[in-house]
Amino acid sequence: MTAKASILKILVTGANGQLGRELMEWVTDTMVIVGVARDQLDITSARQCRDVIEFHRPDVVIHCAAYTAVDKAETEPDEAYRVNEQGTRNIAEAAAAFEAKFCYISTDYVFDGTSSSPYLEQDQTNPLTVYGKSKLAGERAVQSIVERYFIVRTSWVYGQYGNNFVKTMLKLAGERDRLTVVSDQIGSPTYTYDLAAFLIQLVQTEHYGIYHASNTGSCSWYQFAEAIFEESEHKVKVEPCTTAEFPRPASRPANSVMAHGAIMANGLQDLRPWREALRHYLKNGE
Repeated sequence: MTAKASILKILVTGANGQLGRELMEWVTDTMVIVGVARDQLDITSARQCRDVIEFHRPDVVIHCAAYTAVDKAETEPDEAYRVNEQGTRNIAEAAAAFEAKFCYISTDYVFDGTSSSPYLEQDQTNPLTVYGKSKLAGERAVQSIVERYFIVRTSWVYGQYGNNFVKTMLKLAGERDRLTVVSDQIGSPTYTYDLAAFLIQLVQTEHYGIYHASNTGSCSWYQFAEAIFEESEHKVKVEPCTTAEFPRPASRPANSVMAHGAIMANGLQDLRPWREALRHYLKNGE
């Protein structure tokens, strides 16, 4: 008689968010995923974090909850840090207390975007925005508290849930025949379906550390918009503009492309090319 395989229990914070909702769909015979949304867990309360972790006793915590309003953070720094640093510290301490692995979702904004080549996991961080600084503070909190941690930096996220660039472009395609899109910011679009699959793969390993995870390849926002319209067969004329012509409260990294060294070094399955992922989304995820 063979022993029954143990079921991996994963707890996802921010379960109503763009990535959290995607993760909630990845239930298999060998794992169960429990999600807690903002109305079920205030991560800025250390007591609530401990109570939730103690109640569920997960093997893994995937921490998606975050303050993500990049521009608003410039005028709400205290709130951004309260959520992204202190909230992360609270949930990390609770996870560590009950010996759960911890996976923290971070961002390309921890870099200043001035590099002429893709960023490596070990490259010097230098966030220029409150959002980026608060997310980096969260990374450091995790590293100081949890022994078994994964920090996963990602970029330009879109998917079937929440608001994102792809949905915005598709909406505008129904309203306009001409658009202007920034062409001097380069990055890698990331499809939540693929990112969720990668995270599920990652947290089942013992390959701890910092990872860069995005769909492979890179493009500008202008090229991304053109691809969205081409793949969805919308006749929209896209014209390029510079970042300087479209000022925002928070500066955007000119180069957000990140090399996937840790994925390669640990023999993990990389994410597919970004345009292939976009096709899948347009066909299946809208």
